[in-house]
Amino acid sequence: MQSSSSLFLAARAQKSLLILLPTLVTALAVVTGPVPCFACSVCGCSLSSDWAAQGYSMMPGLQADVRYEYDGQSQLRSGTGVVDRAALPVPNDQEIQQSTLNRDIWLDLDYVGGTSWGLTLQLPYYDRYHTTIAPGDLDVSTSQASGLGDVRMVGRVQKFGLRNSYGLQFGLKLPTGRFDQNFATGPQAGELLDRGLQLGTGTTDALIGASYFTRPSVSVGCFAQLMLDQPLNAREGYRPGTSLAFNSGVRFLTTGWLTPQLQLNVRWEGRETGVNSDHDNSGATVIDLSPGVTADLGKRIQGFAFVQLPVFQRVNGLQLEPRWLLSTGLRYEF
Repeated sequence: MQSSSSLFLAARAQKSLLILLPTLVTALAVVTGPVPCFACSVCGCSLSSDWAAQGYSMMPGLQADVRYEYDGQSQLRSGTGVVDRAALPVPNDQEIQQSTLNRDIWLDLDYVGGTSWGLTLQLPYYDRYHTTIAPGDLDVSTSQASGLGDVRMVGRVQKFGLRNSYGLQFGLKLPTGRFDQNFATGPQAGELLDRGLQLGTGTTDALIGASYFTRPSVSVGCFAQLMLDQPLNAREGYRPGTSLAFNSGVRFLTTGWLTPQLQLNVRWEGRETGVNSDHDNSGATVIDLSPGVTADLGKRIQGFAFVQLPVFQRVNGLQLEPRWLLSTGLRYEF
């Protein structure tokens, strides 16, 4: 028969576990929250992969997250429809984009200084291959851009509860990525690559977000997150559009090592402006459905994988959009 002290300790442990579980998944996607989206729809995955990777820890210390994103854009769209390239005459007075392949790696370093605050540093590495037929050209021009993108620093404050938790995020996107790369081959070889396809925007952006997590039952967790990316300046004739992302999802908590999840990702992008912008062919509204899974791979390491499937796409002008996107990664707790 258990002693009264043992029963007391067990009760305290059970209560602590109930508090800890929502904490682990409440921070959402601040570090992955919306990548600033440029013209030609070169932005990557907008899902909350950080939430999928078990979220932030309450315990002070450092965590590292490595994420790989594959985004192959080959579908030319206008408005809400698909454009048949074969029906477009060449040469044309409009640019006819062929494809954009994004293979990106993100390193996220998250420091927890206390149970109610934390700081995240994001380091993106982009590898982007683009093909297009410029206005008036007969042949395809290509570009290959690889290197560091715009670094992001995001701080957060959080309030945890037994069933409901809240969070606010404030940060900056810094102009660390290059924006002076040229086309490599074709009629446009040596000419400046579109600003919307460069590794960085050249601008400083404010990042402001809010998140909410609730636990309607023992086996189900739900979240909602809103993130605003507001450029604070223009640079060399270019200002990216404001973007707003809303993510929500449900997570089915089980006793196994695999946790299935389903997310709804909504992203709105404003038009870019400036003499070096592609104002007419920028800005979009995209809604994606993202099934995925989280896996416990060890005591300190978790993995995740998501496939992002577009269910609605509306673009301004002519832009490339993907048929699907992949995001997969690992998180390690030091």
